[in-house]
Amino acid sequence: MPLNTFPFCIGRGAEGNHLQLIDARISRQCASIDFVDGRYRLENRGHRRGLFVNKNKVEQCILENRDVITFGLDDSYEITFRVSTAETSIQTILSRMDVVATEETVSGGLSKLNLLLAATSLLHSQLPLDSVLGTMLDHAISVTSADRGLLIETESSAAFRIRLARQAGGQDLSTENLAPSQTALRHAIELQSSVITEDLAQADTELQAAMSIVSQHLRAIVVIPLYAMHRSAASETPAPGRRTDFLGMLYLDSRRPTAFSKIDREILDVLAVQAASILDNARLVERERERQRMEQELDIARNIQQALLPRGFRDFPQMEISGVNYPCHAVGGDYFDVFPMGDERTAFVVADVAGKGLGAALVTTMLQGSLTGIGIGADPVLLFQHMNKFLCEHAEVGRYATVFFGIMDRAGNLEYLNAGHPSPVVIRRDGVGELFEEGSFPVGLIPEATFATARAKLSPGDTLVLFSDGVTEATDPDEQMYGVPRLCETLAGAQDHSLEQIQKKVVNSVEAFARGASQADDITLLLVRYLAAGQSAAS
Repeated sequence: MPLNTFPFCIGRGAEGNHLQLIDARISRQCASIDFVDGRYRLENRGHRRGLFVNKNKVEQCILENRDVITFGLDDSYEITFRVSTAETSIQTILSRMDVVATEETVSGGLSKLNLLLAATSLLHSQLPLDSVLGTMLDHAISVTSADRGLLIETESSAAFRIRLARQAGGQDLSTENLAPSQTALRHAIELQSSVITEDLAQADTELQAAMSIVSQHLRAIVVIPLYAMHRSAASETPAPGRRTDFLGMLYLDSRRPTAFSKIDREILDVLAVQAASILDNARLVERERERQRMEQELDIARNIQQALLPRGFRDFPQMEISGVNYPCHAVGGDYFDVFPMGDERTAFVVADVAGKGLGAALVTTMLQGSLTGIGIGADPVLLFQHMNKFLCEHAEVGRYATVFFGIMDRAGNLEYLNAGHPSPVVIRRDGVGELFEEGSFPVGLIPEATFATARAKLSPGDTLVLFSDGVTEATDPDEQMYGVPRLCETLAGAQDHSLEQIQKKVVNSVEAFARGASQADDITLLLVRYLAAGQSAAS
């Protein structure tokens, strides 16, 4: 990436960063590069693991050519800083190429080759990719004395599209209604090598009789297949039968017979390698732009999802609440919520939608909006039946959800509905145990599923620990699960701890158990403590 904006910001996510890194361990505001007194200065903007240049930890430093920047992580990004030392401007090189392109001697051909390579090395990073390819087409037309040149790109195994079209003199051609010789293209693909016909009058019968050649009065054709080369063989011309990625073709034709000298053929070979390299880079750039667009959309979705979670839990009568949500991807399928139902009762919910990503996030948002309807008097059983029917009737959505929904009043009476969700763990004065053993089916899984509420009585100081299966199904490197018994052991003796202490204890226990193993599910915790009548959370 060229450094053309200062300060040039590096970090996780799209917001405010020119170079966006996808690694949850890298800070959003990670580092910046500034241009001060003719030198490039790197500065740590808040990356907790530290910023390293050539394996030395720095807070800020002046960058030199080929310095390697890392982020304190062995399996993450490595950035190589490069300084261009070229003294010749692009405009100067291109103007020199225009002069040399008129020469016809062998030495002139060698000059064309040298300048072509020099220009290509500069143009790789300094101009838009289509400009690079257009320049290469212009010089291919000049070298071959062709009337026009086309860059043909593969779209699928059997389909092609004309990406660029130019005519002699450097003028753009409309890509519509152009008809390159399909016979010549097919020959080049079958041979996996260039097809160069200096005079079609002397070519084989199939080429002479090809309809597009006859209708356009063509006399000379050049077709060069373009292959994405492996890095170790980037300077080689692909041999027939060699397994490389086929990118497309460089096609040139003329209504006059032409003569290709040996040096011109060598230039075309080099041109093919360079054009293939840039075309391959163009695809990578397009994929990177698409990835950045998706990352931006995921950032928006993540921000919306996180904004819908309760923040700064308000004081509820006789109830203290705390909760956290750690999605294992950019957006997750878990959520929790808390909302009042008048002065006497408070509702709370934890849900886990099957699957991950945007699809699961959309369903969680729908469930959250539906469940808030209980706050205005909707019957929980009827509402769950309605949500189940809706999701089952839209089976193409392909999502179902486990949900635990509870309503607690001032006297400690808990009315709850469980739709396939793990039982909350209750911390009481006399020990730790699960609230229930049975429940209904998940929402959206079985059309005939029925739902019913159950009741429990909490004593002052009792704490409900609600969680998603990302807690109990967390795995260690040996693929052993954390499990409910281990959770109960972790919570034993925690009846006098604050909710924040309990929350931290559970999260730390799960992380210590996992020992760095990658997890496949979101982790969500919601803690609800019933307080004695007249007691406030602060007391």
